Amino acid sequence: MSTAPPPAGSVPADPHHEPKRVIDYLVVYGHSNILYWWPVWLVSFILAGWTYFGGSQMAVVPPNTVVRHDETVAGFPEPRDILVAPPGAKLVTETEEGRQTLPGMTVSGNNSVGVIFVATLLVVAIASTILLRGMVSLIALIVMIAVVIIFAVLGWWDVILWELGRLDIRMNAAGYLAIGIPLFVVWLLVVFVYDRAHYVIFDQGQIRYVLEVGDNEMALQTEGAIVEKKRNDVFRHWLLGFGTGDLVIRVGGPNGHTIELENVIGINRKLGLIQRLVKEKAITIDEGTPA
Repeated sequence: MSTAPPPAGSVPADPHHEPKRVIDYLVVYGHSNILYWWPVWLVSFILAGWTYFGGSQMAVVPPNTVVRHDETVAGFPEPRDILVAPPGAKLVTETEEGRQTLPGMTVSGNNSVGVIFVATLLVVAIASTILLRGMVSLIALIVMIAVVIIFAVLGWWDVILWELGRLDIRMNAAGYLAIGIPLFVVWLLVVFVYDRAHYVIFDQGQIRYVLEVGDNEMALQTEGAIVEKKRNDVFRHWLLGFGTGDLVIRVGGPNGHTIELENVIGINRKLGLIQRLVKEKAITIDEGTPA
């Protein structure tokens, strides 16, 4: 079967060329600071699994319980270490339903796991609530994180906390999950549901926006609008947010209306699209590039 030659002046299609699409509006969402709390629930899940599969048990015993070493125990051929409860106290209790309550819980065998969790919680809480601009603050936080991890790998935290007054930082597996699961659920609901009520739409010569939940949508003309990004908090925006940033939109000159949208994900890419939309009203982008 013969194929007719292409018309004169035509350009052959490039099979490797990505298709184009035209966008005439762009929705930009702001986010709450809980966006940056993902390391806490992630570390909670990891440490809960680490603690559970480690299999170590911590006994919860009455006051004045004594530990005996290498005691002969009936039913066991070799000597054992045992816990001896004071007179009148029991290590194993029974509920009203007849179920026995054992005096133990699943915990990690050393302090390092608890130290890692506390350090993660403190670093995220500080970085997500206090602006830490400048290289000094960034270097200080990175050094602190590195020290915590290195000491944990070398097993030094047990020794350090013991010398500081026999301090012991431990949590059972259920304790990590009690923090990680609710925080993860709240994080999902806020980031993907609640935060979508705070937005700015760049649409055909207009800027439409809602900055508070329940407010009516407001509209401004894009003529003369200036769109820019605030200075970065390097630790929050880049290490925790992977490229988030705060967006500032000024309309009507220096004394005009100002719109601020905090914690915008992928702000550099979106800023470029916004500036083109403000000028051109509609732009063409590669099909594979998310708007």
